[in-house]
Amino acid sequence: MKIKVVDMTYEQALAQPPQVHKKPKKPSLLFRTVLRVASAPDLLATHFHCEKVGMEQIKSDEPCLVLMNHSCFLDLKIAEAVLYPRPFNIVCTSDGFVGKEWLMRSVGCIPTRKFCSDAALVRDMLYCVRTLKTSVLLYPEASYSFDGTATPLPESIGKCVKALNVPVVMIRTYGAFARDPLYNGLQKRRAKVSAQMQCLLSSDDVAELNVAEINERIFSAFRFDNFRWQEENGVSVSEPFRADGLNRVLYKCPHCFAEGKMEGKGTSLICRNCSKEYRLTEIGTLECLNGEAAFTHVPDWYAWERQCVREELQSGAYQLDIPVQICMMVNMREICRVGEGRLRHDENGFHLTGCDGKLDYFQKPEASYSLYADYFWYEIGDMLCIGDHKALYYCFPQDGGDVVAKTRLAAEELYKLKRAAKARG
Repeated sequence: MKIKVVDMTYEQALAQPPQVHKKPKKPSLLFRTVLRVASAPDLLATHFHCEKVGMEQIKSDEPCLVLMNHSCFLDLKIAEAVLYPRPFNIVCTSDGFVGKEWLMRSVGCIPTRKFCSDAALVRDMLYCVRTLKTSVLLYPEASYSFDGTATPLPESIGKCVKALNVPVVMIRTYGAFARDPLYNGLQKRRAKVSAQMQCLLSSDDVAELNVAEINERIFSAFRFDNFRWQEENGVSVSEPFRADGLNRVLYKCPHCFAEGKMEGKGTSLICRNCSKEYRLTEIGTLECLNGEAAFTHVPDWYAWERQCVREELQSGAYQLDIPVQICMMVNMREICRVGEGRLRHDENGFHLTGCDGKLDYFQKPEASYSLYADYFWYEIGDMLCIGDHKALYYCFPQDGGDVVAKTRLAAEELYKLKRAAKARG
């Protein structure tokens, strides 16, 4: 999927009219039927089926909050299939509206800016369940998983559930990550996909449990490991390109500790600094071809990288300073490509400069618990996004290194460290 991008100066981008807030629309049965039919070929190709657990507790016309883990674009097609004919609105990223706002609103989408404070979002969700009498589909992780495990959830989710005061449904997918992991560059693999749709919190549960208890119920439901599931269930992914781009996730060699020297190609992951070579097996495990394996499980390697980043932050050694191409989004008409600059990230937060000295944006570490980061974003390139309610800045690294995963890890760990320091006083 591509996005409308227009070249302009930074001043022209700033002169664009701001986005006007609009209330969500109730999707018509016609639109929902068209979407369901359009989703059928991909679901048939994956032999999709869904198990329903406890859904008799929720009436067919009763609004609810639907939470779903986020593995790939197939997630939305799964939701359309398993929720039909229940009407629902979908919380999605605002850049998904660019160039097609009317269509997105017609199918019931609610725009929000990822990892930015958005007071209007809860009001929009309340409007859906109370006025439109529709359910709301929310991907609380807000980003695709890099390593097949859950990404951080906002602590505010429990408060949101209490405010909506409707039952909570969980849709958990199996095999969607194996079919189309983000790192693999949109190359779909042959894999069966299924889902479980479960009543996670009944109306009585929402009324009786406090925010902390609701958070624990939801956080527990979002503990998963797609690579472990693949291994334990013997799910074979035999495509010869299955390790393409794996270096985007496993960017640091656990043998020589070099960063940005890993190369994922075909079925192998090789360090071009020390020549250590791994093979990604058909069941998703790692085997070292020329020595003892430091890791045999992708998420374990990724967790080690996270710990390394945390130690760098604690010692003051962490710093990102890279040239980037800069795009901006001020409204949903288009993405504005405004020029080049530098993105810096350290213990003080993000600092983006560029556009011949006209752009100077700073974002504190406490601004968000995670970072909007993506691979091959709208077929443009790997991307890091920062910003606020005025504008979003999409930064595309230009030095060829794999910095996206490390930067997201650093943003998440820095947020935790700052929160812990504030709690200590």
